Amino acid sequence: MNMFRTTAALLALCMSLMSIPASASSSNVSGNPIYEVEAPHAYAIVADVVIARPLLIAATVIGAGLFVVTLPFTAMGGGIGRTGHALVVEPGKAAFVRCLGCTKDGYNNHDE
Repeated sequence: MNMFRTTAALLALCMSLMSIPASASSSNVSGNPIYEVEAPHAYAIVADVVIARPLLIAATVIGAGLFVVTLPFTAMGGGIGRTGHALVVEPGKAAFVRCLGCTKDGYNNHDE
């Protein structure tokens, strides 16, 4: 019973710390935005961990499998880069680079 209370208290502490919004400047010296700071709510983080990340990791694995299966046909058509980017890189970036609960992926969220 003591282990349950400790785990529950630790989980409550972690959830309360995740809901604290980050504050930072979103522009560099010249005024151009380098990155955009997102402060997602706790429910968005939980939904991201429980639902979105497992689905995105599965999509990355399935996309890699599909990429390998379709590689001979893609090579004949000359679209290996686009196909690999669409099937493997995009779901991988969304699964592993995006912060928990954020809507945009990447570390430098700026338009080039």
